[in-house]
Amino acid sequence: MTTTGDDNDGTRSRRGSRRLKIGAVALAGVTATALGVTVWQDGNTKPSTTAADSARVGTATVIRTDLSDAQTLSGTLGYSKAAPVKGAKAGLVTWLPAPGARVTRGHALYKVDNVPVPVFYGATPLYRALNARGMTGPDVRVVADNLKRLGYDIGSQPAPGTWVAQHPAPAEESGKTSTDRAAPAETPTPTPTATATATSVKVKEGDGVLTADLIAAVRRWQTYAGMPATGVLGIGDVVVQPGEVRVGAVQAQTGDDANGSLMTVSSTTKKVSVPVDATRVGTMARGNRVTVTLPDNSTVTGTVEAVGATATATDNNDGDTSGGGGPAQLTVTVRVPDAGAVARLTSAPVQVAFTSRTRKGVLAVPVGALLALSEGGYAVQLPGGRLLAVRTGMFAKGLVEVTGDGLTAGLKVVTTS
Repeated sequence: MTTTGDDNDGTRSRRGSRRLKIGAVALAGVTATALGVTVWQDGNTKPSTTAADSARVGTATVIRTDLSDAQTLSGTLGYSKAAPVKGAKAGLVTWLPAPGARVTRGHALYKVDNVPVPVFYGATPLYRALNARGMTGPDVRVVADNLKRLGYDIGSQPAPGTWVAQHPAPAEESGKTSTDRAAPAETPTPTPTATATATSVKVKEGDGVLTADLIAAVRRWQTYAGMPATGVLGIGDVVVQPGEVRVGAVQAQTGDDANGSLMTVSSTTKKVSVPVDATRVGTMARGNRVTVTLPDNSTVTGTVEAVGATATATDNNDGDTSGGGGPAQLTVTVRVPDAGAVARLTSAPVQVAFTSRTRKGVLAVPVGALLALSEGGYAVQLPGGRLLAVRTGMFAKGLVEVTGDGLTAGLKVVTTS
């Protein structure tokens, strides 16, 4: 049959129109992938396009790789936020540490009237005088735990739920400080009774008990530490901290009243603080592993230690924090276990890569290899023109996870240049 020129022109016009349509759809598909849209295509559906409809150039190889949706944010490496230390006993300051000094359990943080005030580790400060057998509480537990860790024999501690007899403090204790109290007489620890009495108290979970053995251990430790060996500990006799401390700024001077502000201290472990938009923190959780890039471009592994619960407003260009600037932010704290890797840095800007999801050993192609089909879904095009329908998964770093019949690692596909 003879084809007229008009018929040829019409055929070319229809094919040109179809190419434009497929090209537009392909462009829309690439745009959709950039926005993170995942469209699933039934593997049994056949693409309605042919090789002649594609205007792509270049080829890429289907690879098997690991994909992760990592985000890298700026942070600051340094010591934890400095906390103030205030004296809690009457007297004059007679010795103070130098800024930068490290103070561990049982060692003096400062001296009052030439008597050391050592550091104990714990969460509860001494809020009363521990001066009578049978006293119970978390402050007693702090004393017991620290003396035990320092190597002193504190005897056995009554178990939670045990009833213990409480003895009143000696009358001569009233109005005296721990430096001029007489040591209490040694008496055997009373046998716990099975039922409560008017002078008994039940030991709670987390409480310690001031037994005769513990009082004797306090006295031995006080002798070693250079404190009056009274067997009694009062408010301000020790400084309770979460752990080893690093001295920051020292505000007091020798001769000052010991009841005022003395210094600031921080943890000796360097950590990374990362401000994160509140809308982006959902995938970050305590225990997640991260990668920290240091100023010299070396990397070290870190662990998310805490995700802040209080959001703060970010300022706008003129410093206004009234809410007209950027989104509210939370602080994510990252611990760096390898202290040696950051030993030479006191404070430094760093980059932290967070990874919330990882897909291991998946097939992936460049995002530009996806061809959006007019009937929905995606395909990849082989160099010979055939199309393979694919399902898309994770998008990361310009790659997209793909699955589908006929896809194998090493297969060549057409992609944008």
